[in-house]
Amino acid sequence: MTMFRRTAALAVSITLLMGGAIALAPAASAAGSSACTYNLTDFTGTADGDGINFRAGPGTGYTVKGRLYDGDRLRVSCGKGRWYYSKLAKRSKGGLAKGTTGWIRSDMLYQLAG
Repeated sequence: MTMFRRTAALAVSITLLMGGAIALAPAASAAGSSACTYNLTDFTGTADGDGINFRAGPGTGYTVKGRLYDGDRLRVSCGKGRWYYSKLAKRSKGGLAKGTTGWIRSDMLYQLAG
């Protein structure tokens, strides 16, 4: 019986430790400006196309926060690879609120000016 209790206690401890580690690890959808590898001194960009994914992180594996449409304006602050971290300058045509932050692929912008 004592061996059973020790084994059960060990199993519970391992489960709690693993669960705690999983709970503390950031989700793929939680990537913000800390994921940037270079800065762009606060540029303005304009979306080039309709239905562009505005993502939670720099890659297609991150969740989509909403869609951007031709002419939606963004303030781009930094980037990682071909992705720019940005903030909406005003409410998007897709309904995202002004100030919403997210990631857009660099080739989805047709204007980038300081």
